[in-house]
Amino acid sequence: MGFGWQELLIILVIVALIFGTKKLRGIGSDLGGAVKGFKDSMDADSDKKTDALADADTASKKERSE
Repeated sequence: MGFGWQELLIILVIVALIFGTKKLRGIGSDLGGAVKGFKDSMDADSDKKTDALADADTASKKERSE
């Protein structure tokens, strides 16, 4: 038993009346910026791990050749 589109619309109208559209726009913008920052940091962290693994692989190959 979930929410239908009518119930969600009513909830959205009530929230808009309580907070106002400007405040909701600001909240949406802040939330979008937070999600974008999180994704960017995850990508940067993934790149660092990939670089570290490549460096370790290169070092182990160099040790084997000696």
